[in-house]
Amino acid sequence: MKVDYKWIIKIVLVTLITSALFTLVSETAIPHVNIVFGIILTLLIIFIGVLFDMIGVAVTKSSEAPFHAMATKKIKGSKISLWLIKNAEKVSSFCCDVIGDICGIISGSTGAAISLAISSKFNISLLVVIIFVMSIISSLTIGGKALEKGIAIKRSESIVKVVADILSIFKREK
Repeated sequence: MKVDYKWIIKIVLVTLITSALFTLVSETAIPHVNIVFGIILTLLIIFIGVLFDMIGVAVTKSSEAPFHAMATKKIKGSKISLWLIKNAEKVSSFCCDVIGDICGIISGSTGAAISLAISSKFNISLLVVIIFVMSIISSLTIGGKALEKGIAIKRSESIVKVVADILSIFKREK
C-alpha cells in the first residue's frame, strides 16, 4: 500500500489553519457574549460537526453508478459527485476528522467558557456546571452523530448530490 505523504502534509496544514481560525473566533467571541448567544454558538458548532460527519459517511458509502448515469445526461453536480466519491478517503478524512473533530474540540472549549459564565453569574459551583454543560454537549454530539450515520447510509446518494450541487455554485463543472 502506497502512503500519500503529500496528502498527509496537506491535511495536517489545513487542520492547523482551520483549527487556529475556529479557536480564534470561539475564544475571542465566547467570553464577550451573553450566555444565550454562547449556547447558540455552541449548538451551531455541534451541528456543523454532525453535518460534516454525515457528509463524510455519505461520500464513503455512495456508489459511482448513479452519478455516471447523471453525468451522461449532463445533470448539474454529477461530475462533482463523482469526484467526491472517487476521493472518498480524502473527503471523509477532511469532513469527519478535520471539521468534525475540530468542532468537537471547539464545542468543548466554548462549553467551558459558558460554564464559567453560568457559574459566575448564578453563583453555582463551577464543577457542577461543567459536568452539566459538558454532559449536554457530549450527548448532543454523540446522539447527533448516531442519528446522522443512519441517515447518511440510507440516503448517501442524495446527500452527495446536495453537497455537489452546493459545491457547483463555487466550482464550474467541465
